[in-house]
Amino acid sequence: MSPRWEPNPDVRAGRHVAYSLHAHLVFVTKYRRDVFDDDMLKRCEAIMRDVCDGFEVELREFNGETDHVHLLVHYPPKVALSKLINSLKGVSSRYLRAEYTGRTNRINMGSAFWSRSYFAGSCGGAPLTVIRQYIEGQKRPV
Repeated sequence: MSPRWEPNPDVRAGRHVAYSLHAHLVFVTKYRRDVFDDDMLKRCEAIMRDVCDGFEVELREFNGETDHVHLLVHYPPKVALSKLINSLKGVSSRYLRAEYTGRTNRINMGSAFWSRSYFAGSCGGAPLTVIRQYIEGQKRPV
């Protein structure tokens, strides 16, 4: 069978679209405060998985340190990444501040849990040089 017809688990399809969109997201706590322990990171991951499910986004990887978290998401083209990020940070902030009140108050984080900034990087697929060569190699009609 041709490799073209072998299913690729990274390529998802809708009615009129086939896509493979991945993003690496990094959220930092306000003032880069050391807030997270293992228990809190597990809860944060569960909250973020629920938010992703609501957006039909797959949370492929999640990990973090004491002051930031990393996510790898596989998302459909109908999802605006900024809306997803806003929801991830907003919902997780509300739940984490409510469930870990003593911890967040003791560290004096103010009224916000996350820093206003974030990192979002596209990832996966071929390097840009390979894609550029592929596009240049197309047979343009004369």
